[in-house]
Amino acid sequence: MSTSRPNYPTIAQTVGHTPLVRLQRIPGAGNVERNNVILGKLEGNNPAGSVKDRPALSMFMRAEERGDISPGDTLIEATSGNTGIALAMVAAILGYKMILVMPENQSIERRQSMSAYGAELILTPATGGMEYARDYAEQLQKDGKGKILDQFGNKDNPKAHIESTGPEIWEDTQGQVTHFISAMGTTGTITGVSVYLKEKNANIQIIGAQPEDGSQIPGIRKWSPEYIPKIYADAKVDRIEYVSQAAAEDMARRLAREEGIFCGISAAGALVVALRVAERIENATIVFIVCDRGDRYLSTGVFPA
Repeated sequence: MSTSRPNYPTIAQTVGHTPLVRLQRIPGAGNVERNNVILGKLEGNNPAGSVKDRPALSMFMRAEERGDISPGDTLIEATSGNTGIALAMVAAILGYKMILVMPENQSIERRQSMSAYGAELILTPATGGMEYARDYAEQLQKDGKGKILDQFGNKDNPKAHIESTGPEIWEDTQGQVTHFISAMGTTGTITGVSVYLKEKNANIQIIGAQPEDGSQIPGIRKWSPEYIPKIYADAKVDRIEYVSQAAAEDMARRLAREEGIFCGISAAGALVVALRVAERIENATIVFIVCDRGDRYLSTGVFPA
């Protein structure tokens, strides 16, 4: 005798719909007086632990729909961490082989996470940075080792945020969002969310966080002109503000200790910018992306024992 069961989700179906939470202590009395609210979107709650779960799933599923890839294929991607982990998870779900190319100076936790999902990891010299890793991945594709999904040029990356992240922010703030702030790496998040929010309200300010000269912040990049992601469009970002590595690392520790939000350094950098913006405005609803979880950075020494 058969019995009906609840419609249980698959792991892929749990991507997205992450919490949007109000910061309580860090914004301080000044923002209360100015009637500003600062909200963090907790993307570490995605199954592979970052905002990159959204574009990873989008790039896979749409490539399959177009017939560009099929289960059993080998795919290649250059990554600094989060996208690689997300792609490795989706590859495991759908039955693909995944080769990830990453600079050797990225945290051991990120390497181990990729391997745990069954991906093959190729480490490139730290001196070459992500630029060398991207070139190496391109060469692997030319050599017939697999197909690159290309997070830097694939429109299915920002499309994921047009279809999910942006609408979630709009709905969760009941259309009251006035400012959106995101770290800029691949630029898929800020580009896609901007497209959606600007269609809803052209006055919403889209602000990108980039590292100051000499600062190295995982997940935030300032690309040389020849490596600027093809998915990026200047017109989608109202302005860019710069943050130091020291400020981002200090804010990551503060977020854990004062707000109970254990996140990565790039998310903390976005909050540094959000607080700077909040000093100059009133009656604002400011949303920043908490792109991943802090346990991905334990070996870096940012969170001392």
